[in-house]
Amino acid sequence: MNHQTKGLPKTQVYGFVLSLVLTFAALFIALKTSISFTAIMWIIGTLAILQAGLQLFMFMHLTEGEDSPAQTINVIYGIFIAIVTIGGSIWVMSFGM
Repeated sequence: MNHQTKGLPKTQVYGFVLSLVLTFAALFIALKTSISFTAIMWIIGTLAILQAGLQLFMFMHLTEGEDSPAQTINVIYGIFIAIVTIGGSIWVMSFGM
């Protein structure tokens, strides 16, 4: 199917603006608040996860192709790889192993 339409791609623009809002919210929390470092890290991490989900749905067309389970499996695999990479990096930086 050809889904080309004339005009502005409203969904992508909305997703881009929302991504910018989440990014600037994290920046504001990191630089302009006086809450504890741990709370700042949790808030920024939560905003990062929200932004990743937003980009999956707005830009990577996660909801398209619902008939095939391959897309869902690929997303789950990608999340697994991200968790292993982040967890391994934290482990190495913390314990030097």
